[in-house]
Amino acid sequence: MKVLIADKFPDEGRDALIAAGCSIVYEPELKEDALAAAVGTTAADVLVVRSTKVSASMLESGRLSLVVRAGAGYNTIDIETAAARGIYVANCPGKNSIAVAELAFGHIIALDRRLYENTRDLKAGRWNKKEYSKARGLFGRTLGLIGLGQIGREMVSRAKAFGMPVIAWSRSLTEDRAAELEVEMRRSHLEVAGSADVVSIHVALKNETRGLIDQQFFDQMRPGSLFINAARAEVIDQAALERAVRSGKIRAALDVFNEEPSGGTGSIEAEVFKLDGAIGSHHIGASTDQAQQAIADETVRIITEYKRTGRAPNVVNIARKSPATHLLVVRHYDRVGVLADVFTKIRGAGINVQETENIVFDGARAAVARIHLDQEPPDEVVQAIRTNTSDIIDLSLVKI
Repeated sequence: MKVLIADKFPDEGRDALIAAGCSIVYEPELKEDALAAAVGTTAADVLVVRSTKVSASMLESGRLSLVVRAGAGYNTIDIETAAARGIYVANCPGKNSIAVAELAFGHIIALDRRLYENTRDLKAGRWNKKEYSKARGLFGRTLGLIGLGQIGREMVSRAKAFGMPVIAWSRSLTEDRAAELEVEMRRSHLEVAGSADVVSIHVALKNETRGLIDQQFFDQMRPGSLFINAARAEVIDQAALERAVRSGKIRAALDVFNEEPSGGTGSIEAEVFKLDGAIGSHHIGASTDQAQQAIADETVRIITEYKRTGRAPNVVNIARKSPATHLLVVRHYDRVGVLADVFTKIRGAGINVQETENIVFDGARAAVARIHLDQEPPDEVVQAIRTNTSDIIDLSLVKI
């Protein structure tokens, strides 16, 4: 199996893939047209990326069967094209959760104690203890979480250590789960905005979360509260955020923002960072040695499991619900051509097989095939399969 790695990847991870029998092409600087060309010329089976965008042209230019995003999100990959071409897309969820939570809490402390301004003035030769002695502190203040996935849960444990009560909203959060995590559940993200002293965003970028944090959200936030976004820039209305910061109502720290350069270095002209009350970092939430090692290990696991079994863990573009309407269960003798004959009859009726599974019993004399069909087969097709008594033991048809 040939693996094209188009982003930086640890030596240990590459060595592990080679030890598993993979052929490695390591080109961490490839982007856009050059990457599309490399996908074709290398005939790679697997593509590994971190921040690099994977476009339709890249997916269509070779024989890829798996793309691994060495990170949690996968919004940089053309999921629709991958699904249309039968290319698995897998990610590494949760492996950077601790790193992101650590950075988010670092920003919370930096905002509360104005660490950036402290350092700026010291570097400029200014001493202003009188001004910077003013801080509210975190103990007893309410942390509001938008999103309670793995990163959100890491935030909860850290908030407890700081003596901060936690309120949270997530589309999947239930009362029982909230009680288990010892957080107070809110019915909407706007309720969190109106009840928290510190708001931290930890939702994935999806159609339903794009622009979720809008003007109405910032209008609901308490005066003097803190806002942290270490998730995705597209989740918030940045213009609305800028208005809230400019007004002095809130202070904000961003690890992600709209004008973020695509490469590792560059220049920015983001208005938000020109405002007093806004600080930021360079999209480094997942960028600790610990997190990158965990992600590399998970990437290796995904690829080696795929090589061994043909099934990739953590796939994100498999249909959640099959369009199949009927299940045909065929108990048959484990012989050459038996299922081929069954599939020929199904095809002749113009019926599509959505999924299939064949389970072989001890001794390899008999097996059961479970065949998911997109429509009910006519009685004559069922009977034609059933009457092959030399190969078919029994069959049943179940409406799904």
